[in-house]
Amino acid sequence: MDNLPLLTTGVMLLAGVLGVIGVHAYSSGRAQQQALVDRLAQHGASLAHHGRRRRFGGIDRRLRATRIGKSVERKIAATGLDLTVGEYIVYVIAALLAVYFSVGAILAPFFGLIAAVASLWGANAFLNWQRTKRTEAFIGQLPEFTRVLANATQAGLALRTALAMAAEELDDPAGSELSIVADQLAVGQSLDDALGELADRLPSRELMVLVTTLILANRAGGQVVTSLRNLTESLEERKETRREVTTMLSQIKVTAIAVPLLGLGFLLMINTMTPGALDKMTGSVTGQAATLVAVGLYVLGAFLIRRVSRIQV
Repeated sequence: MDNLPLLTTGVMLLAGVLGVIGVHAYSSGRAQQQALVDRLAQHGASLAHHGRRRRFGGIDRRLRATRIGKSVERKIAATGLDLTVGEYIVYVIAALLAVYFSVGAILAPFFGLIAAVASLWGANAFLNWQRTKRTEAFIGQLPEFTRVLANATQAGLALRTALAMAAEELDDPAGSELSIVADQLAVGQSLDDALGELADRLPSRELMVLVTTLILANRAGGQVVTSLRNLTESLEERKETRREVTTMLSQIKVTAIAVPLLGLGFLLMINTMTPGALDKMTGSVTGQAATLVAVGLYVLGAFLIRRVSRIQV
């Protein structure tokens, strides 16, 4: 107890020293953060002359740290759209609100809720459609891609160099996707991993066969020219076959779209002939349940039509 004043003084001095160190570290961190923000702002200003300015930066940073944001970011990257996660989410929310109030004002508030839920599904379906569209476009370029690879490897170029050459010669989406592969190879990533990520971004049987052929040829060190020549002919034949199948199934696909539109047309006709009829119909639990069952049957019919018309070539 005799050393209590000395001990108290020592603890106060230690706390003061730690406090000074903490304040110095905090101020230094804030200065570094501000310097980084200023540098990024200058970089963004310089990019504004070459590309569009990104919107909703704060929302985008917060969403990227979440699981949903990471999933949406991967889907957007596979579609090739010039959108950030924050922009996509904000646009989707705005579209949901617009659909809810518009459909609710035209038909009934209950139908506005159904339309909002359908729009939420449609937003995800839009990304899947864009990804499928980009994949189909890439598949259409595969014969030209394999032809470029075959010519380059026959001229004595390495497979990595041939991929970089194909990225420069081909148009999008093959050009941009192969540029990503070439950049990954340039920073030291293996050919197997780079081509595997390409197959994951654009899943298709044709691309998987090509990737497998290139990986096996790279591992075994065999002659890849003959394989690429044969693969080019096969891809050309598959391309023509897919075009014929798409043409034959076009009427079925139109029917799958027309079935739900007929139901919507009937609702508009009923509401026009008898104003307020839909409000009365959805004003009770029985009417809401019947409406949900009817909507579910229309969706099921459209799904079954699409399922029957899906033919893998």
